[in-house]
Amino acid sequence: MKNLWAPWRMKFVKSVHKLNRNKCIFCSMLKSPVKNDKKNHLVYRGKNAFIILNIYPYSNGHLMVIPKRHIADFTLLTVPEFTEMFTLLQRCIKSLKKIYRPDGFNIGLNLGKSAGAGIDKHLHIHLVPRWSGDINFMPVINETKVLPELLDATYTKLKNTLKLL
Repeated sequence: MKNLWAPWRMKFVKSVHKLNRNKCIFCSMLKSPVKNDKKNHLVYRGKNAFIILNIYPYSNGHLMVIPKRHIADFTLLTVPEFTEMFTLLQRCIKSLKKIYRPDGFNIGLNLGKSAGAGIDKHLHIHLVPRWSGDINFMPVINETKVLPELLDATYTKLKNTLKLL
């Protein structure tokens, strides 16, 4: 058997936050002072929506676009919320293309627990950069993901690139 060493992950393992089911993690991040944005991986704050990195990414650059208003029902988004969310999604795609040059993207909404939403009370759009040949057997045979870049490095690149667009 071979070992895959990732010692930088110990910091994360030791500091895993237990989700308080009475509080929304997205709303908590948004209420946190701007000075905590880097720690929270909150990349952008807009008028009606914001962008965060997924702390359990499928690939580098996996982010989420989220309405500021705590809402689970997609059909109840206001026109300004909907418009800003999809405008930010376009900006994120442009930024990620510039930074990582992916071959494609997965974009998705999981509406409700039965649809796979880990956080089902506050809707969010996932954006996952993909590359041809990026599928490997590590997740299947070893329940392990291999990500070549730390979240903090991804945060800095995305934050800087979004400013330019």
